[in-house]
Amino acid sequence: MIKASVKKHPWFKRILIGGFLLLVAGGVVVWYIFTDTFSDTSDRKAAFTVNAQDLLHEFQENDSLANKKYAEKIITVNGRISELETADTTVNVKIIDTLTDAYIIFAFQQQHLAETRGLKEGDSISIKGSCSGGTYSQILETEFVTFKRCAVNK
Repeated sequence: MIKASVKKHPWFKRILIGGFLLLVAGGVVVWYIFTDTFSDTSDRKAAFTVNAQDLLHEFQENDSLANKKYAEKIITVNGRISELETADTTVNVKIIDTLTDAYIIFAFQQQHLAETRGLKEGDSISIKGSCSGGTYSQILETEFVTFKRCAVNK
């Protein structure tokens, strides 16, 4: 009489299948994270529209409260350009409060760099961007607010 072969390790096959499924799921998550892109800021609706000096004063008065209100939101800021910082592939626009030396710095999206090439110090401007938040720098002894993914608001 022939005996049917007894499976010695039935759990081993289940572990391999489970490990393979986890590996595939992990690969999908990694692919999604690495290929995730932000929508164009110029197409997004601003949560707030503020004057640059008022925004700086709000951060100077209580940066914790201002960060809760503005951080990671699309904001339109109106003001006058104080400085332009240009590099090979980027342009940063600064609006400075001359009384306190507090400033806002805007980093522009790659597709909007051409718009910034024609800007000059002293120009009035409206910029839409994602507020990264503000903080007080003890080294610089001033408050600053940073924006990312910016575009000139038209």
